[in-house]
Amino acid sequence: MPVRGSYLPNSWKGWLTYIPFVAFLIFAAWTNWEHYSDHAQAVFIIAADWVAAVVVMTWIAQRTS
Repeated sequence: MPVRGSYLPNSWKGWLTYIPFVAFLIFAAWTNWEHYSDHAQAVFIIAADWVAAVVVMTWIAQRTS
């Protein structure tokens, strides 16, 4: 179901796809922050990972809703 340019799941299966999505966001932030001593570089890497994840989730939501 489209909501302000985003998609919200309307079934338990849809909400279940958000668990690995959120886990990836947390994992990407944590591992990149710990790996790079230059925190500015870590922020750029984390942002790139998050943008890629959001694009994939939006694509999945568009295909299944």
